[in-house]
Amino acid sequence: MRTQVGIVGAGPAGLMLAHLLEREGIECVVLEARDRPYVEARVRAGLLEQNTIDLLDEVGVGERMHREGSQQDGVRFRFRGRTCRIDVHALTGGRRTMIYGQQEIVKDLIGSWLGKGGELRFEVSGVALSGIDGERPAIDFVHDDAAMRLDCDFVAGCDGFHGVCRPAIPASALTITERPLPFGWLGILAEATPHTDELIYAWHEHGFALYSFRSQQVSRLYLQVPADEDAGAWSDDRIWSELQRRFAAEGFEVGEGPIVDKGVTAMRSFVCDPMQHGRLFLAGDAAHIVPPTGAKGLNLAMNDVRLLADALVRHYRDGDATGLETYSERALRRVWLAQDFSEDVIRLLHKLEGGTYEQATQLARLDHMFRSEAAQRAFAEVYAGVPPTFDF
Repeated sequence: MRTQVGIVGAGPAGLMLAHLLEREGIECVVLEARDRPYVEARVRAGLLEQNTIDLLDEVGVGERMHREGSQQDGVRFRFRGRTCRIDVHALTGGRRTMIYGQQEIVKDLIGSWLGKGGELRFEVSGVALSGIDGERPAIDFVHDDAAMRLDCDFVAGCDGFHGVCRPAIPASALTITERPLPFGWLGILAEATPHTDELIYAWHEHGFALYSFRSQQVSRLYLQVPADEDAGAWSDDRIWSELQRRFAAEGFEVGEGPIVDKGVTAMRSFVCDPMQHGRLFLAGDAAHIVPPTGAKGLNLAMNDVRLLADALVRHYRDGDATGLETYSERALRRVWLAQDFSEDVIRLLHKLEGGTYEQATQLARLDHMFRSEAAQRAFAEVYAGVPPTFDF
């Protein structure tokens, strides 16, 4: 097989890259280790920045998102019964966020890609890269019990943290920065009507909590717990009791219902620098992991492939390699901003080791945010996603 860009991974990053390249007449093939039902059911992120909303619209797959998703003009902070609403839309000159599940984005992208006749092979195994230091890299893999080789000009590694693409880069060529955190999030999915129309970030003496949702019938909620916590130790009654406690405010209660899924997500930061080597370019979780506190993981992946697609278009259309040469530098600029933003939310809202001193400073900052439009605007700008011009 022969193509211009070989894409490993059919998550949001790989699929969006395929659409962006196809729109410009650049050939690509997408390879995915899992089967289609698994990929389309994999529940991950759900909050989209304005930039991600715009990208989905640009490639023509935004119609269902706008119909079924929940447009968000603001976000709320709750602490000691007080609620501070940040009007993100007003403070950012009209930028918004959207709640729309990652698995729904994947369904939309796959349906559109296959509808165009795009090449997408599920259930491939034995994926191995070769020649990434030369001008003709190749991807070897097995599909339908047949050994195959895909020759290409470039390889896009969009295969996640545990994929094969990042390990194909010599360890001596990479700087890996990691930071594990001493707590995790106990997340639940419940058949419960959400009692809020915007996300609520809550500070509490017992720990952080987040009130989100997937639809008007399904709530998604999180509780800060120790990193090694066993989700099985939390009965449904215990979960609802703790959620009611952490979100407590006059006249407010969390909408309860059957819990259909629960699990503990470890919290950590991971950055690979550079995000490219030879003819291999990494995007999304293959290159970086961000704590979910700032809802940046999916949005960073989309930003990566936006930059990479633009660089590839400039290469093929204009013979200009500048975009490819500077891809990692420009992508990492936003990655590190997202890491800082996520860490800031952690420091502001999570139960840390500083005791009463830490709590007092957190509450002082929250009170300042409650009173200061400048503090709210600084948060809103990064929360909604700084405009694309930031990367150039």
